[in-house]
Amino acid sequence: MVKKNEECTLDGSVDRKGQPAVRERTGSWFAAILILVNQGLATLAFFGVGVNLVLFLTRVMGQDNAEAANNVSKWTGTVYIFSLLGAFLSDSYWGRYKTCAIFQAIFVVVSFWKLQYFDHFTVLIGFGLISLSLSSYIFLVKPDGCGNESTPCGNHSSFAMAMFYVSIYLIALGNGGYQPNIATFGADQFDEDHPTEGHGKVSFFSYFYLALNLGSLFSNTILGYFEDKGTWALGFWASAGSAIVALILFLVGTPRYRHFEPTGNPLSRFCQVMVASIRKWKVMIPSDGDELYEVDGKENPNNGSRNILHTKGFKFLDRAAVITSKENSIENADIKSPWHLCTVTQVEEVKCILRLLPVWLCTILYSVVFTQMASLFVEQGAAMKTNIANFHIPPASMSSFDILSVAAFIFIYRRFLDPLVARLKKSNCPKGLTELQRMGVGLLVAILAMIVAGTVEHFRLKYKDNDCSNCEGSSTLSIFWQVPQYVLIGASEVFMYVGQLEFFNGQAPDGLKSFGSALCMTSISLGNYVSSLLVTIVMKISSTDRMPGWIPGNLNKGHLDNFYFLLAVLTTADFVVYLLVANWYKYIKFEGRSEKVEGCQHV
Repeated sequence: MVKKNEECTLDGSVDRKGQPAVRERTGSWFAAILILVNQGLATLAFFGVGVNLVLFLTRVMGQDNAEAANNVSKWTGTVYIFSLLGAFLSDSYWGRYKTCAIFQAIFVVVSFWKLQYFDHFTVLIGFGLISLSLSSYIFLVKPDGCGNESTPCGNHSSFAMAMFYVSIYLIALGNGGYQPNIATFGADQFDEDHPTEGHGKVSFFSYFYLALNLGSLFSNTILGYFEDKGTWALGFWASAGSAIVALILFLVGTPRYRHFEPTGNPLSRFCQVMVASIRKWKVMIPSDGDELYEVDGKENPNNGSRNILHTKGFKFLDRAAVITSKENSIENADIKSPWHLCTVTQVEEVKCILRLLPVWLCTILYSVVFTQMASLFVEQGAAMKTNIANFHIPPASMSSFDILSVAAFIFIYRRFLDPLVARLKKSNCPKGLTELQRMGVGLLVAILAMIVAGTVEHFRLKYKDNDCSNCEGSSTLSIFWQVPQYVLIGASEVFMYVGQLEFFNGQAPDGLKSFGSALCMTSISLGNYVSSLLVTIVMKISSTDRMPGWIPGNLNKGHLDNFYFLLAVLTTADFVVYLLVANWYKYIKFEGRSEKVEGCQHV
């Protein structure tokens, strides 16, 4: 219940009861911090599985390096494909809060069926992380202690293999559906039309990505160490516990969250624009956009009370908003249906997505570079000297340098680089680099990272042990030579992925904010699939009678450095295309909000 003279938000957000959100009682940093902690714990759980998955596949499941790298890429890609499902359900029907809660539950909830007794234990089938923990402990990590650097596990039954794949793909469903919505839901806690909270919303995405990386720090170090030693079930149980705590914390904040109502199926709105445009393909488009059909912002149900201003691009779609003589007739309600006549805002929604797609396509190759950190970087590290005295460094734990780099560069960018660029630009805008400029910088740093990784691999091969039977620890070059490539990948993430989150969330129409965040996730998804395809193509082309390809099971017999250099060349070509697309892109413009809520103050 809104009390008299209480200050409500200006952006149209509501509380859990559907009443206008009161600024003092909802949202802001209290709710955002709960969401950030939730994200950190959920990420710890997810990366507790993902960070060492390539080693689990090679040591426990018995796959070779190329097959394991491909399977990790496919699994990670599937995680982010599910983000589209989560975004669709959120924007259309469930809303962001309900979608986050449901998919987090899928991530961890377990349901048991007693099947049959084998020796002295009961076989249990579960879902998500608990299922993975159970199947690993009961079926896969056999004999006990296997799955470490020196003791591979035995063969597995078809049932055990099926249990494993069902488990990890349920994790993919739960995490994938949750990820794009939690980022947008966190941003929803800030009123962008309020001078103070507006700055908080911009900062939130940086802190969100920082929480994501700090959450994975524990997975990449402590959990990674124990899993590398063969205690896989313990690592998976720790992940399950973290995910349960994350869900509880998320639910604790329920009374304080701000919400935006879902706006209905966006696919039908898109189809209406296309159908109306085709029906009027002979209609003349007026030169003045003000003559096109639009409704008052207060009456617009699809856009959070904000209309989108008309733009000149994609003019053929403007026909959907042209008012014909028939449509001027009040009596002809049939012809005034959205399948005949669409608003300018509805048309601009379609234009907006069409403009975003080329930018999004240019980010996919960056994700190909990024995904190497979870696969080939780990395999490369395993083939280097991993011991300091008697202490073994798990190859997957090297990604902690990426995380530390992300934390450092977020601080450097926010505190030093962004203000410096803003001063050099001498503009009234407080921002330094635009989101598109930051994404371009991210591509450049990624190119440098691949050149460095290729150079390190070149020297690793120079100091290889030619008499080794497998490639683990078979070079005298220290694994710490990988630090620069991890640091550069971390720096590129701050520019690319944080820039992407801000760009797609800010440029998506109000009714498609989760879809905007999902574009970031699907970029990573397709990057993983492209990486898998690229590895397959490279292995086929590079394999000869004398050499088993660039990425064989024994890396000492291949040329992983050539693969890294190939990625550098492809990313350079992608950067050139990106420059053209970024120069072509036109930013979306909204009408200001003017709606007042009775009983609330607006200042």
